[in-house]
Amino acid sequence: MAPHICGQATADEPSHSSSVLIRDVPHVRQKPDFCGEACVASWLQKLGATADQDSVFDAAGLDPTLLRGCHTKELATAITKLGFDPGPVWNRIQAANHPAEIDQLWRTMLADLRLGTASIICMRTTNDRSASEHFRLILGYDAATDEVIYHEPADDNGAYRRMLRSKLLSLWPLKYEEQNWLAIRFSLASRSKSRIPSATLLQTTAADYAQHIMRLKTKLPNDNFTIVLERPFVVIGDEDAATVRRRSKQTVAWAVKRLKKQYFARDPERILNIWLFRDKASYDTNAIHLFGSKPSTPYGYYSSSNDALVMNIATGGGTLVHEIVHPFVESNFPRCPAWLNEGLGSLYEQSSSRGDKIVGLTNWRLAGLQRAIKNNSVPTFAQLCGTSTREFYDQDPGTNYAQARYLCYFLQENGLLEKFYHQFVANQKADPTGYQTLQAILHSDDRIDSDMDVFQKSWQEYVMTLRFPS
Repeated sequence: MAPHICGQATADEPSHSSSVLIRDVPHVRQKPDFCGEACVASWLQKLGATADQDSVFDAAGLDPTLLRGCHTKELATAITKLGFDPGPVWNRIQAANHPAEIDQLWRTMLADLRLGTASIICMRTTNDRSASEHFRLILGYDAATDEVIYHEPADDNGAYRRMLRSKLLSLWPLKYEEQNWLAIRFSLASRSKSRIPSATLLQTTAADYAQHIMRLKTKLPNDNFTIVLERPFVVIGDEDAATVRRRSKQTVAWAVKRLKKQYFARDPERILNIWLFRDKASYDTNAIHLFGSKPSTPYGYYSSSNDALVMNIATGGGTLVHEIVHPFVESNFPRCPAWLNEGLGSLYEQSSSRGDKIVGLTNWRLAGLQRAIKNNSVPTFAQLCGTSTREFYDQDPGTNYAQARYLCYFLQENGLLEKFYHQFVANQKADPTGYQTLQAILHSDDRIDSDMDVFQKSWQEYVMTLRFPS
């Protein structure tokens, strides 16, 4: 008998009297552990929604650091939020009377199919009680062969698979207890129009983080690492868990909140890992293991190619804040010259709060700059701003970092740094080095002489009054 779509039978008919099939349901291949999310996404796409499995995960509100997809409770939350009435989800089955009770559930599900409503069931993959549980999307029944027709989300070619009804009914009940079994079923009957955005409209979703952290877990050097989600970063450390969480909150979250408020509208365009290694031995060994090379600095570094900030956290959190600046600059000001990129980064490697803002303090770079000023060996600001990336890093006369830092420090202390940054971003095509913008910012302040020779002299005199420790 050919399968049909319309409701041509009722629940009062024998459970396998006629065939039914809901056609043209897209098949969504699940991401790791997202079988339930993929089933819901298939049905949403059948209804014309733009949602994907990531959208379903996000609707569930599941913590990405749990390293899994939705279980029944979270999937019920997502399904309800997306506009469906899942009906009775947890159905108790008495083992002694299971043939009749499971058959009644089957009849109810079949009746829904005749009304054009699919179901999601949770079942074992085999009859072994230790077999994994798995969600499948039930779309039809073939009476001629007594087979259930379903989408298998775990396979690329999983659309409209078939399974003997007797086998499905044996795998459906979850036999946690000897006498009391459980049959999980979600009806996908619409109670309101689903309104959920496509995950592609969001920069980084909770599902993105969940999948990222699940992959990351398989790459950890050992079991001594703690993973903390501190958006937009994932923090991984091998100190004790409480310490890793404290560093994540007190350093990473603290800095990110303030940097975004003052400078950066966009998060980094991809998920970045912050590796906090407990000491030099861990830092050196694990950097080689994870990234294939020994660090060239004892403190830490940002590797754009590895999507990682790599820290010897025993040296303190200053380098960590410095390196956090760089991926934000990369995302928000991709043509930022090295002098400002490093000027901002190094400014905040010694930092504190002033109200709700992050402020740089004097630091160890001051002494070398003061010596260079005494020796009359500090380049002009026109020369500093005009340095190429190679010139800034590879042909540094020994002052580039410190000069850039303390120019930013001066602007900060005179309330001009944020104004300079945003004006430079706006003017970058006409002023790629930032020198003209710097002149304009100085000229706009009546306290400062905008003649650059005079300004350089007064700035050097100012730097010579600074102290570290203050």
